[in-house]
Amino acid sequence: MTKHKILSFGELLLRLSSSGESFLGEDGQVVVFPGGSEANVAASLGQWGIPCSYLSRIPENDLTSQILSTLTSLGVDVSPSLLEGDRLGLYFLLSANGLSKGEVVYDRKYSAFSQLKPGMINWDRVLDDYTWFHWSALTPALNESLAAVCQEALDVARAKGLVVSVDLNYRNRLWNYGKDPIEVMPALLSSCNVVMGNIWAANKMLGTSVLDTLGRDTAPDVYFEHARESAQEVFSLLPQCQQVAYTFRFMDTASHNLLYGTYHTREADFMSAINETDKVIDRIGSGDAFMAGLIYALVEGKSGQETIDTATAAGFKKLFVKGDFGNGDL
Repeated sequence: MTKHKILSFGELLLRLSSSGESFLGEDGQVVVFPGGSEANVAASLGQWGIPCSYLSRIPENDLTSQILSTLTSLGVDVSPSLLEGDRLGLYFLLSANGLSKGEVVYDRKYSAFSQLKPGMINWDRVLDDYTWFHWSALTPALNESLAAVCQEALDVARAKGLVVSVDLNYRNRLWNYGKDPIEVMPALLSSCNVVMGNIWAANKMLGTSVLDTLGRDTAPDVYFEHARESAQEVFSLLPQCQQVAYTFRFMDTASHNLLYGTYHTREADFMSAINETDKVIDRIGSGDAFMAGLIYALVEGKSGQETIDTATAAGFKKLFVKGDFGNGDL
């Protein structure tokens, strides 16, 4: 079995969360966590002993040094990251944990990462030592230049024969430079071997089918059938793609959450157990933990059922960990 070395590429962010119900209250305090989807994935993989590195573009200062040290302590090689630019991207979570209020306010414009341009990274050199490249749809959502940077990386990764995985993170507040995802993503996704997301994100980014009648009360077996049909559409649109995984996450109340997942190859379809809890600590990063669990299972050569069980368990266990990074519990 081929052992992989993974490079995860994306924007390193700082999360600011209110310790109470409001940032503006008299007793309000702010709690700070490092994060960013691709960093979250790397943090989990590093803790699970998978050789992985992280590439971002961040200013060189004491704060980013602390964040990079944290990633290093979790087993992530941060040496590919570029220490350039003037500011770190931020996002504000308008609650302590994304439960009572899941609203996010982004402050990412003019960050060091957002100002990356084509030609600034020598992808042929950077990717020379890796077998796997991971990215997410959050990066091309930020601006046209970053979409072009992603295309550069993907062209080189494909030419070098790397496995390419992507998380179809869809954030409508980020796509604000005059392009819809369907205009940008299909070309980028054409290089991907492993696609993770949900049936609604696939619809937004590839135009796959999804019914308006689907909702919280839709039975899991019905969702499984829709996931199977959606995955087959993805396979038909993306000849390079060999694996698709979808999450189904529902928040009924601030504490009651339900999570399960499906995994699809061109030959077979699998579904995890349905996980429910009334004791959520932090919802942020659970999808990234699922993505990391999926990569881990594929790297380790697990069976189809083991793959979706591993990914779903990782995503579910993240609900009980404070902050954006998981705690390494599989």
